[in-house]
Amino acid sequence: MDGWDSVILCSGVAAEVVLILLLARSRAYKNFPAFFLFLIWSLFSDGFMYYVRVHQSPELFYSIYKVQLVIDSIMIFAVLVEVAWNVLRPIRASLPRYSWLGIAALILVGALILWPIAGLTAPPGLTPQGHNFFVLQQTPALLRAVFFLALAAFSQVLSIGWRDRELQIASGLGFYSIVSLAIFMLHTHQPTNSPSYHILDIMGGISYLVALFYWVYAFATQTVERREFTPQMQSMLLAVAGAARNTRVALNDSSNDRTGTRRD
Repeated sequence: MDGWDSVILCSGVAAEVVLILLLARSRAYKNFPAFFLFLIWSLFSDGFMYYVRVHQSPELFYSIYKVQLVIDSIMIFAVLVEVAWNVLRPIRASLPRYSWLGIAALILVGALILWPIAGLTAPPGLTPQGHNFFVLQQTPALLRAVFFLALAAFSQVLSIGWRDRELQIASGLGFYSIVSLAIFMLHTHQPTNSPSYHILDIMGGISYLVALFYWVYAFATQTVERREFTPQMQSMLLAVAGAARNTRVALNDSSNDRTGTRRD
């Protein structure tokens, strides 16, 4: 199976290089800098982790893998915030400057809700450290899948389609995340030395390869002009943003009043 690993790795590296060049040539990185950096990070980390797995001890590999997993999770979080912020592009000029922080907070809340749910799927007999490691693997995959499903479900309301970059990025992330979750679930019922265990790992690598090929195809084609929100949707979003801004101002005023009272 090492031959399959090498083929998937080399194909993935080639696809990542092509995709990075496409984003650079079309200047799409200006709208999606986090996604662009995520691809550069993946290009580096995939090759580096393969080298460590082949040439170093398993203990060192898993120690480095934990660090890589944390960085991956942070970068994926940034990509999801970026995609959601770009979905609001038609009305961004009317929103408060730091509205993206509210989007980041909502996605973070979603991750915190999914964290205990991911723990429910953990196999029995894990140490507390092993349990936390398992949940750290599962939660980002769950978050990506839920984000994609929510974006696809509300695509008509949000005036985005399959030719819009936002949904293209989310669908690639969602596809390989759903496959990864299925593989994780199957792994919990398999011994690690089983031949089918590694076959499933290869399928996971292929799913990411499929996502990369899809992104290459998507960014090689011309994007469509972004549709405007319906007047009703635009009014609702602006009303929500206005309510959030008024709440923040009221909280700041209340805090200042309390500070002034204590000084008096």
